[in-house]
Amino acid sequence: MAKLHLYLVDAAAALVIWVLVTYAMLEPHVHASPFVAVPLAGLVAVPVAVRRWWPMTALVVTTAATVAVVMTQVLPVVALGAPVGAVCFALYTVAVDRDRTWSLVALLVTVVATSGVSGGEPENVLVGAAALGSVWAIGYTTRLRRSMLLRESAQQAEQALADERLRIARELHDVVAHNLSLIAVQAGNAAHVRSPEHAYEALQVISETSRTALTEMRGLLGVLRSDADLAPSPGLDGLPDLADRASLAGVRVTLEVTGGTVVPEGIALSAYRIVQEALTNVVKHAAPASCTVLVDVTPEAVVIDVADDGPGVRELGTGHGLIGMRERVAVYGGTFSAGQRSEGGFRVHAELPIR
Repeated sequence: MAKLHLYLVDAAAALVIWVLVTYAMLEPHVHASPFVAVPLAGLVAVPVAVRRWWPMTALVVTTAATVAVVMTQVLPVVALGAPVGAVCFALYTVAVDRDRTWSLVALLVTVVATSGVSGGEPENVLVGAAALGSVWAIGYTTRLRRSMLLRESAQQAEQALADERLRIARELHDVVAHNLSLIAVQAGNAAHVRSPEHAYEALQVISETSRTALTEMRGLLGVLRSDADLAPSPGLDGLPDLADRASLAGVRVTLEVTGGTVVPEGIALSAYRIVQEALTNVVKHAAPASCTVLVDVTPEAVVIDVADDGPGVRELGTGHGLIGMRERVAVYGGTFSAGQRSEGGFRVHAELPIR
């Protein structure tokens, strides 16, 4: 619809120029026949209506027709304004659609052509050159602006792609790190226990955890396929399963979720991943230990507090776990802290504002 509107505007402009040029040719002192005036005026005006399809052809035809009707004295020099207007329309399109070299050549040719038939008066030459030069400048500026907008759109698309890759990488890290940590712990238990029953239990945990990890990874990587059936992202309702899996790895987890406010999906996913990564760190560095997970949901924010009493010592700034948690919080402009507790163990605290 937008392009149709532009084509209608061009057609209207061409019709107005056609009428004006025809009227000038039919002036009594010109003595032009209507059978001559109408088609010649059409040669000047009609290219304006098709300038968006064939800009260079339209400019050549309307410029040549203007020079021809003035040189044959079918159109008086004092009526040169309407034909020059047609040339300006076509020159603008050339300046927008063609590169700078071609559009400058077109500007030079049109200035020379119109100056040659303007009667030789300096003011006529200056006015015509100024009009054509201004139109070319506007067209070329429009071309530069459109080019800049295209580059910005391409850069935004590339940035969106990079952000999506980073998001998928972060999600993969959280899924793989959490589940493989549980598998590693249970595999170690199975290798060292002497009771077949305990070894069988460990293998059962490994089997269930592996299936869970594969399911999550399939769902995550499925976003790369347009025909994938996407499962809902994990949220706060998935926290009990995280606590159960951590308990199987020797971490006694006490989970408490308070508040009943509906949480946006992105914040719920971030809260889930933060708790998941915090429990993964407890399993890797502090098991066997006790861990308390408190999640408080208010209308203003989701507050997460994960604390353990394990003996393990964790160095801040190493690995991608703490970095990933900090990045997730930063996306929503929240606050994050992690460090050793004075009474022993480790504590992770995060606040995700609900905007």
